Amino acid sequence: MSAKQDRRWLPPVRVPPSGREAAVAVVLRGRGARIELLFIRRAECAGDPWSGQMAFPGGHRERWDANLLAAAVRETREEVGLDISSASGTALLGALPAQRPRSGRRDLTVAPFVFAVSGDPPLTLNHEVAAAVWAPLDPMRRGDNLTRAKTPFHAASAGAVHDGFRLDDGHFVWGLTYRVVQTLLRCVGRVQFTNAPPIPNALAAIPASAKG
Repeated sequence: MSAKQDRRWLPPVRVPPSGREAAVAVVLRGRGARIELLFIRRAECAGDPWSGQMAFPGGHRERWDANLLAAAVRETREEVGLDISSASGTALLGALPAQRPRSGRRDLTVAPFVFAVSGDPPLTLNHEVAAAVWAPLDPMRRGDNLTRAKTPFHAASAGAVHDGFRLDDGHFVWGLTYRVVQTLLRCVGRVQFTNAPPIPNALAAIPASAKG
């Protein structure tokens, strides 16, 4: 599965020389006529600014990671037991623009990479992950589950009201993860995403190259 190159509006990931680096995996799968997106709920942990929040699999780049893409692949395997390496046959669809948290660790740059998996891969959660959720993409695209809610008491911006997506199971996707989803939806919109077309067509405008 290949993706069309279009660097005019999705530049390669660039990380400033200073600050911390992290990467996340935006994992998609096809389920019948719809596309689903994989979220995790982080385990609650004292001192973690994202404790208990909805997120994508991912984490900090370690010194042994060849690049940010390698960090996303490694962290996804560690956190949910899902192999998204090229050797697994998983399709790397491209890289979305890097993001920075707006509270907490603002020196952190997070690089999102988009993958497409086949079938219904089993997930094995480690101690950092409390739950894994597959959520349909189309309600988020239409804004059906877009809402505003207060952030959890343990979040860096506890009590503040934020925009986000309320998933069917009640989980609230907000903050940096919400912004990554919005960016993904804008990319999908550029190729007229309607009625859940096959993943390769829906995301054809995301560039296939991803630089660390």
